[in-house]
Amino acid sequence: MEGILKREFVLDKTLSRSILIFSFATAITLGAHARIPLPFTPVPLTLQTFFILLSAALLGARMGMAAQALYMCAGISGLGVFTGAGSGLSYFQGVTGGYLVGFSAALAIVSLLAPRTGNKVYRVVGVFLLADFLILACGTLWLKVVCGYNGAQAMLCGFWPFVPGDALKAVLAAWVYIKTTSRIKEIIS
Repeated sequence: MEGILKREFVLDKTLSRSILIFSFATAITLGAHARIPLPFTPVPLTLQTFFILLSAALLGARMGMAAQALYMCAGISGLGVFTGAGSGLSYFQGVTGGYLVGFSAALAIVSLLAPRTGNKVYRVVGVFLLADFLILACGTLWLKVVCGYNGAQAMLCGFWPFVPGDALKAVLAAWVYIKTTSRIKEIIS
């Protein structure tokens, strides 16, 4: 089995990179559709952040941004890739628009810091949590503006309910990152 995993199916590095970018854009889309609505907030739980963290860490800044740009462009162009099968530029004016903007900030943090962790689990988890909290902060600030919430209401609806799940996603993403990073680097380098 290990021989199969180490064998290259696509020898062209440009094609390999393109497949990874497309795969992560697809994974982010699937993560948006894996959603759990919460009765006390207009923002659902999703798996998007899990794939945002992994794309930034495994693909790096340029390819990770390409995956996010592909996802965003697909949504803006009218494909129902956003949470709740949403699409269009107006989607950014809704309650989850700030989180979408936060994805780019998280990408910058993770792609800069993840390679410097030495693949130590606690360091990778720390970087991922920092990026997750940045996404939540962007989303919470936007939620405050869009819904007219005060600071405490925005935190109760846009930040605190997501901390436990995001912590779990950060731990799982760190485990996947540590297990796959050397193989992904072989494929794209």
